[in-house]
Amino acid sequence: MNPDKRGQLLPVTEDRLEYVRHLLDKQDLPTDDITTKQDCLYVYSVNTTRVGVGGLECFESVALLRSVVIEPAKQGQGYGQLLCHQLFEQAATRGVTELYLLTTTAESFFANLGFDRIRREDAPPAIQQTSEFHDLCPTTATCMRKHLS
Repeated sequence: MNPDKRGQLLPVTEDRLEYVRHLLDKQDLPTDDITTKQDCLYVYSVNTTRVGVGGLECFESVALLRSVVIEPAKQGQGYGQLLCHQLFEQAATRGVTELYLLTTTAESFFANLGFDRIRREDAPPAIQQTSEFHDLCPTTATCMRKHLS
């Protein structure tokens, strides 16, 4: 892996929040709760260039992977995988053993990262009670799970 391409996760501060909103809006991802979930979101930056965003809502040993998106001009260059792997590492350091997500467009991308499709009702209650599950994502969104080792 090229160390220059690895990048870093930057916590979302007030000055980064508008970038997050703009990028999520461009990809038709929900933004309704990002001001209240700001502490769960990260800007992915490579060599001081903002490349994407992603988030983790952690609940003890489980977490919701959310709002993962890469700048359109940077898609297809491996940044999505690098961003996700950094989020996986972040989750593991917090004691998370299972990640969950909802997607309407990226099932194959996440399957390639080790996520398996599950029934929505099989997600743990803490995950089902998130705003993503409750209000923001359609009921037709695919639910997926990944075991962290």
